[in-house]
Amino acid sequence: MCGIVGIFSHQPVNQMLYDALQLLQHRGQDAAGIVTMDGSMFHMHKNMGMVRDVFRTRDMRNLIGNVGIAHVRYPTAGSAASPAEAQPFYVNSPFGIVLGHNGNLTNTETLQQELFLDDLRHVNTGSDSEVLLNVLAHELQEAVHGHRLTAEDVFTAVAGVHRRCKGAYAVVAMIAGFGILAFRDPNGIRPLTIGHMVGEAGDEWIIASESVAAEAMGYKVVRDVAPGEAVIVTTRGELISHVCAAETRFTPCLFEYVYFARPDSLMDGTSVYESRLRMGEYLAEKVRREFGHLKIDVVIPIPDTSRPSALQLAFRLGLPYREGFIKNRYIGRTFIMPGQAVRKRSVRQKLNAMPLEFKDKAVLLVDDSIVRGTTSKEIIQMARDAGATAVYFASASPPVRYPNVYGIDMPTRNELLANGRTDEQIAAEIGADAVIYQDLADLIAAVKSVNPAIERFDASCFDGCYVTGDVTEEYLARLEGQRNGSLASTPPATRQLDLNLAVTS
Repeated sequence: MCGIVGIFSHQPVNQMLYDALQLLQHRGQDAAGIVTMDGSMFHMHKNMGMVRDVFRTRDMRNLIGNVGIAHVRYPTAGSAASPAEAQPFYVNSPFGIVLGHNGNLTNTETLQQELFLDDLRHVNTGSDSEVLLNVLAHELQEAVHGHRLTAEDVFTAVAGVHRRCKGAYAVVAMIAGFGILAFRDPNGIRPLTIGHMVGEAGDEWIIASESVAAEAMGYKVVRDVAPGEAVIVTTRGELISHVCAAETRFTPCLFEYVYFARPDSLMDGTSVYESRLRMGEYLAEKVRREFGHLKIDVVIPIPDTSRPSALQLAFRLGLPYREGFIKNRYIGRTFIMPGQAVRKRSVRQKLNAMPLEFKDKAVLLVDDSIVRGTTSKEIIQMARDAGATAVYFASASPPVRYPNVYGIDMPTRNELLANGRTDEQIAAEIGADAVIYQDLADLIAAVKSVNPAIERFDASCFDGCYVTGDVTEEYLARLEGQRNGSLASTPPATRQLDLNLAVTS
């Protein structure tokens, strides 16, 4: 999961891009990068770390121009923690292109081989985002028949990307001397919104992962980029769009509403905050229906994402709502930390329990989800250490039983707490007196109640149904092998080429 943004303005965009990345920092804390364009020249700075740590005054001064894109990176499984994989990525042919990507391609290995053997292009990292950039560059080169690039050429190239690339991708790119290009996969799995402002010199545009990046900076959210659509903002400030995919099916990621997105964001016409309130209402009904025998004294959320759900659950059940955990805001989100050991160590640094709210009480803790169970187990123990007589644990989402292959770090089944376990076994594993999960049908109903226009979601981590139709058992086993280190770290295309050379020699 990553955060992306592109801005066209009539004034320097370096500070605006920096501010937008700060607003999207929750989507990735591993690396950050900004590229601006002055005329046809790119100016780039990127590195590992949080936004505030990557950019210094001297870096910002070098980022000149009134057009730019930016990226915050969250590493998925198998990706290297190295500055080389920080985004945006750059290629110099044709025209010069930089690209930032949110999501994950599911046919990366096939594309790597095609690029090397057929397209005669070289990728320098194992990142699927660099592969995506080179596919776009090749398709753009094939589409251009004259010396001057046109919007039609770009749309033709994006159509080629849609034909070749599988998986989830929301993209912002910049073509030297031409402008910003943004596009979204034909299933619309990852979010992408468009904002507009009328400045003193004319139209200004922002395209970002979440609406909060636009609204907080004075832009009015116009709409979302549609599945399979490409949007161009030219260097004159003209916005042109076209649906480039032959077939589209709108299936946004359900986990975005559960966990990743900021509550003050509007994605695909849906308020994240209101969705989480509705999750709390449905969860309350399940508690009343199936767990009415539990004697609960107080409802306590796990900061921060679960607060709306916990608040509404407590209201519906007529129970006191209390803040029992104090959060250290200088510790990153444990779910998106790259290693299990780091996640576990950070939990007690991140949260501190207040004995006043736990002592001699039966507490219902509410969290957005239970993925690996590391955080849940530590938090439950903290509640007991603070004096709780009983600890029940409720999840605003269903059990996460399957890997997510579309850009969320859930690649191996043996890491998922709910995989192969009953609710009773899960409760015993994390030390809870009972575990209460949201039903998938209720989670879907909660989000659809806010926006009935969304007919279906990507809920693959809950139900194992992968909307792109290309995720097989063999693919999942290969992912697990890569994560466990059973395959070499060399990019797959190179491994395959080496094997071919060995055979032919």
